[in-house]
Amino acid sequence: MPDALYVCAQDEEKIAIFAIDGEAGRLEPRAEVSVSGGPSVLAISPNRQVLYVGHRGAPAISSYRIDQRSDGLTLQRTVSSSHAPTFLAPDRAGRYLLSAYYQGGFAAVHRLGEDGAVGAEPVARLDTATGAHAIGTDRSNRFAFVPHVARLNDNVLEPPRDNPGPNMILQFRFDAETGQLSPNSPFRVEPSERLGPRHYCFHPSLDLVYFSNEQGCSVTGYRLDPSAGTLTATQTISSLPDGYSARNTCSQIHLTPSGRFLYVANRGHNSIAGFAVDPANGRLSPLGQTSTEAVPSAFGLDPAGHFLFAAGSATGRLASYRINGESGALTPLATYAVGQRPMAVLATRLGD
Repeated sequence: MPDALYVCAQDEEKIAIFAIDGEAGRLEPRAEVSVSGGPSVLAISPNRQVLYVGHRGAPAISSYRIDQRSDGLTLQRTVSSSHAPTFLAPDRAGRYLLSAYYQGGFAAVHRLGEDGAVGAEPVARLDTATGAHAIGTDRSNRFAFVPHVARLNDNVLEPPRDNPGPNMILQFRFDAETGQLSPNSPFRVEPSERLGPRHYCFHPSLDLVYFSNEQGCSVTGYRLDPSAGTLTATQTISSLPDGYSARNTCSQIHLTPSGRFLYVANRGHNSIAGFAVDPANGRLSPLGQTSTEAVPSAFGLDPAGHFLFAAGSATGRLASYRINGESGALTPLATYAVGQRPMAVLATRLGD
């Protein structure tokens, strides 16, 4: 069974489904599923059987059962919310769904049913601050982090405005039995510069977490204390070429499953920046930038880490690249029309 790729086209209220050719990286259109309310966020259950969708136009979270033979989607449940979720992530055991809310300024946790369906009411809700952009648990499933950007309501297509945001990462303890979040100590990690931490990913084997910095146009690596669940910054490195001074913000960040290469998207420079990861200490070395579709708000990697797929929210197209397993370099392959304003890209392996 080929891997499947799901792309949210927010303005066309649909999810486009593709099969991924694992050898060549070609995408085969499989289906388009109508999803009302402006689908803009995606996550998948640890057993890869349920797809979670955040709706931006009509704030809500939906869960869809994935047909393991056809990669099609069947709606399980939709739960309304007071604000649109900006990020969704199941905990490591697949018992709870964590969510962050940029405009609402809070984080929440929903219980998941035995079939993976999202629960009707959150079991936890904690106020953070406007600008909350992501959430997720570490490998131990005991800690979670909520980054907040440094400028609020800023659109990469518009001139920058003097509207400062919290510019912080909040540190939480997570109870995997009850789904409760509680503030860790210290509660706030505040960069000395206005970096605007946005999204993050965990190293697969080292106690490291990498954050994309939306306003800082950079990546910061943090050492994670596995006992205390606290972060200490170790390195910040630019996502832009030397001398570039035009408008730009960073969006998403992803590591290859091997942990050897890291990528972050530049909106404005319209590129994917690559970094080599030192296997001993996790330090990053720049690999340069690869041009991509305009305003790459979302991108993802295939499950094996052989291909990268970047969506241009300004163009409605998805660009595919082969990842060189030795150097991390990206080779452009093809582009595909996916619908107006693609805002989420997620690839998964189906079947056993």
